[in-house]
Amino acid sequence: MSQNVWTRWPLREALVREGMSETRRWIGRVVRVLLVGLLLWATLTRPPFHGLWRPVGAVAVLLAGAAFHGFFLTTLRQRLWPSLGLFLAMAGGAFAFHAVGASLPAVVLWCGCAVVAMERLPLAAALLCATAALATFALVNDDNWLTTATTTGGLALAGYVMRLDAEARGNTQRLLAQERAARNAEAETAALAERGRIAREIHDVLAHSLSAQLVHLEAVRLLIQRSTDLETDREQLLERATACRGMAREGLDGTREALSALRGEMRPVEEYLRELTAAEGARLEITGERRGLLPEAALAVRRVAQEALTNVRKHAPGARTDVHLTYTEDAIGLEVRNTVGRTEPDALACSGSGYGLVGMRERAELLGGTLESGPEGEIFVVRLQVPA
Repeated sequence: MSQNVWTRWPLREALVREGMSETRRWIGRVVRVLLVGLLLWATLTRPPFHGLWRPVGAVAVLLAGAAFHGFFLTTLRQRLWPSLGLFLAMAGGAFAFHAVGASLPAVVLWCGCAVVAMERLPLAAALLCATAALATFALVNDDNWLTTATTTGGLALAGYVMRLDAEARGNTQRLLAQERAARNAEAETAALAERGRIAREIHDVLAHSLSAQLVHLEAVRLLIQRSTDLETDREQLLERATACRGMAREGLDGTREALSALRGEMRPVEEYLRELTAAEGARLEITGERRGLLPEAALAVRRVAQEALTNVRKHAPGARTDVHLTYTEDAIGLEVRNTVGRTEPDALACSGSGYGLVGMRERAELLGGTLESGPEGEIFVVRLQVPA
């Protein structure tokens, strides 16, 4: 931990201007321009930079400004030795100014070096550099010891406060970047999950529709191949072709229904079940407080009801069928009960409209629910429970 504290650089996000408001950026620009302007004016209007020496003084001040700019760049790139070299160059410039009698730019350089070192260098190097700069300033300062001590302490505190402020800003920027990355990852995961749901729905619908059409088309092919009199087999061919057309229409309708459900545009489950049970001659009962459902849960209820009633129609025609939809606090349940028909229960559980109760069970488990199917005495029951 101590190594991290003393040797790690401030966060890169803390050393750049990202995250600063536009007002704060403009204030910083104006302050820098004013400081350079005042420093130039104060340097060139006082000894020793008079007359022909003024250009020399201006160049010296500009070189000091360039060194500061280079120091900012090297610390931003976290290059320690070039940063320390530029710091020594700025401190040497301050000694040069003091040696020729230009005390103001010397003091500004020493104080500026101490503050920026505290803000931008690793803490161990920052303390050494700031201490050296402020100690030199204290030795050459002509004020009394109390003023000098107060000034040096205030400058050290200001540099450390600036460091803390930059670190806080850098941490905020890093957290914002992590939050954006997490949101992007979450959105990408949601998009992939949505694609998976759409693919699963379309696969369920089209696999049933196309496989059924293939069966009928194969039958038509065999009839044509083996028939010696097509006129005699006309009725069978027409029946198979009509069945293929019906399967194609059913597949298209099922695909549209699945996409509408995933977009949240489908009609309420109760309305769909009323229409479905009326068409199949089943009784419908709804209990519990009705409310909106997640698209996946609503679609699972519709698919299971459709599968169960199709199985009843195919394998137990004329059987008494009851459909019970139940809303609870955090789930929705569907139960389809019918008297057992002429087909064995095991065959009933594995047959259907092509979606299959096995596939419906997998769909329910993906949603965190359950699906049970099987005989209970003389009654065959399909029972679905999914979170709502």
